[in-house]
Amino acid sequence: MAELVFVTGLSHAPGLTGWLDQAPEHEQKSLTDGFNMLGEMLRATQPDVIIGIANDHVLNMPLHDLHDFCVGTAEVWQGPAEWFQDWVNVEPYTVRGASGLAKTLYEGLSGRSFDITSKPELLFDDNWSVPLTYLTPEFDIPLVPIHMNCVVPPVPSPEHCYDFGKAVKEIVENDLPDGLSVALMGTGGLSHDPGGPKYFDVDEEFDRWFLDILEQGDPEMVLRECTMEKMVAAGDGGTSELIAWIAAMGAVGNREAHTICYEPAVELRCGMGCVYWDMEKEAAHA
Repeated sequence: MAELVFVTGLSHAPGLTGWLDQAPEHEQKSLTDGFNMLGEMLRATQPDVIIGIANDHVLNMPLHDLHDFCVGTAEVWQGPAEWFQDWVNVEPYTVRGASGLAKTLYEGLSGRSFDITSKPELLFDDNWSVPLTYLTPEFDIPLVPIHMNCVVPPVPSPEHCYDFGKAVKEIVENDLPDGLSVALMGTGGLSHDPGGPKYFDVDEEFDRWFLDILEQGDPEMVLRECTMEKMVAAGDGGTSELIAWIAAMGAVGNREAHTICYEPAVELRCGMGCVYWDMEKEAAHA
């Protein structure tokens, strides 16, 4: 069977590549070192493909054709979208897709209780351009992108996203080719309020609380306490992207998350951080 060899949750706000020099030097170093370390850890597991879960920013799923999830099925991806290049400050790149694997994943997920579609073309903005810059700086690991609705009501609940991550894991282990090594990332957040009244604020208390409960290795507690209302209160329109992390948590069960770095990066307009789950250790409370 195929195997999940690495699972991570990480921020992707464009300031991390676009204007990191505006942050205090200690935050620049903490985030650069932390995200580079995360990339080194991912690459050390030698994954054959990365399955990524990220918010769509209403870029590829317009309001008249909105779904909870969308699997990208192209053989090749290009980014960032032309209009976003200056903002994210990432040079144009090409990354291979995995069309056959993506279609298998979509077929398995569409047979369950998920509002899901697939698309052979997707525009990439900061959702993939920022994390790939750090995780795969050579853009040499194939990517299956899954876009999700994180901001337009009704947004899928944390519980539904957790079940989505569980389903992804089951399909990886049961339906993908034997011997395939798969990395999974959920990306978005932490607290931010793009264009809203808290645009110049970061809710550090919420961010540290969220990272702490992930470290407990107790998904039932996370789902009970990390409600959509609590995420919205920490930053409407942005913090709810953390349901991508919760989807990743669904694939790891009761394993404890390990925080690599966190900074309340006000100059970047976002709480920034990253975690990973050790897939070589037995799950806690199993």
